[in-house]
Amino acid sequence: MAATLRVRGSLRQITGTLVMGVVNASPDSFSDAGQYSTLDDRIALADRLIADGADVIDVGGQSAITGEPEVLAVLEIERVVPVVEWVHRRHPDVLISVDTYKPQVVAAVLAAGADIINDVSGLLYPEVAAQCGAAGAALVVMHNRARPKVRLQDPDLYDDVLADVVAFLTAQLEQAVASGMSREGIVLDPGPDFTKTPQQTLTVLRGLDAVRALGRPLLLALSRKDFLGAILGKPPRARDAGSLAALALLGAPGGTIARVHDVAASVDVVRTVEHLMGRQELTGTYLLPDELRHDRGAGSIPR
Repeated sequence: MAATLRVRGSLRQITGTLVMGVVNASPDSFSDAGQYSTLDDRIALADRLIADGADVIDVGGQSAITGEPEVLAVLEIERVVPVVEWVHRRHPDVLISVDTYKPQVVAAVLAAGADIINDVSGLLYPEVAAQCGAAGAALVVMHNRARPKVRLQDPDLYDDVLADVVAFLTAQLEQAVASGMSREGIVLDPGPDFTKTPQQTLTVLRGLDAVRALGRPLLLALSRKDFLGAILGKPPRARDAGSLAALALLGAPGGTIARVHDVAASVDVVRTVEHLMGRQELTGTYLLPDELRHDRGAGSIPR
């Protein structure tokens, strides 16, 4: 399924899956746990993810960990704007996304060169859509039935969780358009784990065709999520194999942006799926060169 996305006045055809690499600029990320604590660390990470093949860099200054206070907008700006400015200056062909929902932060990062606002609040502040519309930036709208940083996991919350996701995203899509967004600039996110139990998340992911039917590209933030922890019985950084399996299966229809931590492996998955689906082809005369047919490491035996 191909999808069109308008970003900064340009139309992009998303026939397959774009890979969005994560740069956490907060010290309490659920996955990185403060591993990238300085600006130099975050810049080096962004550079590495781009070298590994990221199409989009997603910078976040507030962790999604629940039960803790929201970060002040001024601190979030201090964390993310230098990274946005660096990527915008050094990698002009790479799209820059910022994971935020606060209008003050949105204004600052759009001015610094951000192309996409990744709003995990479900458009808590409709003026964010107006800001994106005025700047020509794209906007990700995510399904979320609670305020950010509030944990809500209730097996009885929904009569039909998939129907709720579709209804919520339909309503917020129309709200964003009414606030000044171009419909072609909107991406929808079904919100894995957000206000959902692991089983509710699985129900939504199994029914993604109903979300795709809304006609917009999907952001799939599957990497290292709790539903994978429930399936695998493993903590976040041990969930990469499950993350890649989910990407291969759920990204196969195309029209997707995949938010991932392991960009290099995810690019390999996407490239393989693209060829298996027939969206990319090898030339009929291509033969694998000898240097790629086997490893030449110590102890290897050529065949």
